[in-house]
Amino acid sequence: MTKQVQKLDHVIIRFAGDSGDGMQLAGDRFTQETAVFGNDLSTLPNFPAEIRAPAGTLPGVSSFQLHFADHDILTPGDAPDVLVAMNPAALKANLKDLPRGADLIVNTDEFTKRNLAKVGYDISPLEDGSLERYNLHAVPITSLTVKALEDFDITRKDAERAKNMFALGMLSWLYGRPAESTRNFLQAKFARKPEIMKANLAAFGAGWNFGETTEAFSVRYEVRPASLAPGTYRNITGNTALAYGLIAASRLAGLPLFLGSYPITPASDVLHELAKHKRFGVRTFQAEDEIASVGAALGAAFGGSLSVTTTSGPGMALKAETVGLAVSVELPLIVCDIQRAGPSTGMPTKTEQADLLMALFGRNGESPVPVIAAASPSDCFHAAIEAARIAVTYRTPVVLLSDGYLANGSEPWRIPDIASLPDLSSAFSFAPSLGEAAGGEAAANGDGEFQPFRRDPATLARPWAVPGTPGLEHRIGGIEKADGSGTISYDPDNHDRMVRLRQAKIDGIAAGIGPLEVDDPDGDARVLVLGWGSTFGSIGAAVRRVRNAGHSVAQAHLRHLNPFPSNLGEVLHRYDKVLVPEINLGQLALLLRGRFLVDVISYNQVRGLPFRAAELAEVIEDVIGHA
Repeated sequence: MTKQVQKLDHVIIRFAGDSGDGMQLAGDRFTQETAVFGNDLSTLPNFPAEIRAPAGTLPGVSSFQLHFADHDILTPGDAPDVLVAMNPAALKANLKDLPRGADLIVNTDEFTKRNLAKVGYDISPLEDGSLERYNLHAVPITSLTVKALEDFDITRKDAERAKNMFALGMLSWLYGRPAESTRNFLQAKFARKPEIMKANLAAFGAGWNFGETTEAFSVRYEVRPASLAPGTYRNITGNTALAYGLIAASRLAGLPLFLGSYPITPASDVLHELAKHKRFGVRTFQAEDEIASVGAALGAAFGGSLSVTTTSGPGMALKAETVGLAVSVELPLIVCDIQRAGPSTGMPTKTEQADLLMALFGRNGESPVPVIAAASPSDCFHAAIEAARIAVTYRTPVVLLSDGYLANGSEPWRIPDIASLPDLSSAFSFAPSLGEAAGGEAAANGDGEFQPFRRDPATLARPWAVPGTPGLEHRIGGIEKADGSGTISYDPDNHDRMVRLRQAKIDGIAAGIGPLEVDDPDGDARVLVLGWGSTFGSIGAAVRRVRNAGHSVAQAHLRHLNPFPSNLGEVLHRYDKVLVPEINLGQLALLLRGRFLVDVISYNQVRGLPFRAAELAEVIEDVIGHA
């Protein structure tokens, strides 16, 4: 059947179903097909924290949203153009987000009286006229899948499980996605179960053929590839990009990489990924708890490794004492906090930006640490390298903030040219001899004894000496140390000096990070929108909308949150109004008010989801109207 082809510049698709329906897999495969095709894309996986929530209930709904386009995009989109609902619960949980006139594909086989009753439907929405505002496609996906697989030697349950592949095949046909990558994936995934592999391939093909032959779809859609900068691209999630950035940093520094970690959502995938790369000198250690994991990482740093520990908010609380020890003994340590909704267990699979103040101040005593934040999934790669640069240059623990949105979301990543990456070996050196410390500063006292806390005058970093190196023997511990010698000291003046030296070392990092760049095309904006971390995409998309509506607005985004860029105060005072959107209750806003005495406007949500660009655009326009 010849179908009309309609050209679109972008599409937002949401797959939704029960946790056991394979929506994350279907969404991920559609994303990979889209990446191969060459569209720009952004994704938002959204799934329950429970391993297996009650089937067919609202708490058990899992969804995957993908925004793809023929041009540069910044977010997974505000509302889906297409919703694939595999059961009544998926429909009810997501219908509120579907705009009038959108495409709604419903698996009618699951709309039984029992399933309808589970979510409070007295009458099926397929029959009561409540879906007339949408372009409804009622498809018996489950029974079509089972029918297509009736000749395979598998159980009915296994046949029904393949319905996500039928839905994927149908959507792949509808939007002209290349299918070869999915076929290759299924062949590899089920290589040891050939009958299951053949069944899934058949289900995928049946969905494709259904789309091509049925009268349910009279139109198929075309979204041409995006015009991306020349280079080699791959689709990447934030956690994978973070892992690759850490590996790259270890190679750039010439140091073995050690990860001490304890599994916690949404950080576990960094451990999983790094465990695959032993050939690059990576050692991963899954400890018995969070405290043991950071202790092992700090021990590895003492032994000369580029050391990392990964966690989320609850784990950050447990690691606090050892991070404070790392501040005291002045050893490089990268602490990756993949933030999630809290407090306590909170909503483990939902995103939030509420760990900023904990990262800055969540330790006893005066224990300053640098804090940086990644802005997008692919930016996690570069943020990891920057965290390593700061850690090894200044001999300090560094907190790297990501979050669940970045960790699980994905986008195209242009693989960088190795020559474009910084040379971290120039930022790192062990104490080379008894007479000199890193940076050339004399490291011995008048008696020729090694001085482990004699500082490089340029960075205030102390020498980094591997235990057991002849002539560089020294002790470290959590009790305050005498300046230079590192011996235990209770002298009040020495403690005051050491506290101020450690703070000055962190403050001095600002000289090496460059000024904050402001995007103000017309140069006459009176309002600045300032963000940090994963709000980058939402703020960027909202600012585009506001500018397209004829308004002038400036935008800036902070990577370095401690210390701030040296020109931040000047930038804040340049504008009449400063709007700070955050997925918390105003933590950066609090810091800016206290530090720069600027009455910034705080806009906050803590819904476990990223900001919607349209909503944020309205807020920006309101601020402009009152500027």
